[in-house]
Amino acid sequence: MFAVIKTGGKQYKVAENDVIDVEKLDAEEGATVAFDAVLAVGDRVGAPLVEGASVSAEVVSQFRAEKVIIFKKRRRQNYRRKGGHRQHLTRVRITGIAGA
Repeated sequence: MFAVIKTGGKQYKVAENDVIDVEKLDAEEGATVAFDAVLAVGDRVGAPLVEGASVSAEVVSQFRAEKVIIFKKRRRQNYRRKGGHRQHLTRVRITGIAGA
């Protein structure tokens, strides 16, 4: 059984016991979170959401992703700018899919 959930502006296909990294959630490690924006469960597809379906997950850790380097250059103009970005992420383990 799988489900498609939406969180942080992105969609994830998940099954039970999967571990995924999502945009930062305001939850402590070990806390349980529920994703109510379920777009599909098995062969049921919502329009846009599946009624009464939810996915529960346990927060494993809060961390930051690898640094992404942003480098801007304008040729022949002596213009160079270097910056970086590290996204805050939350690692969650899917514990259950309800409303199947």
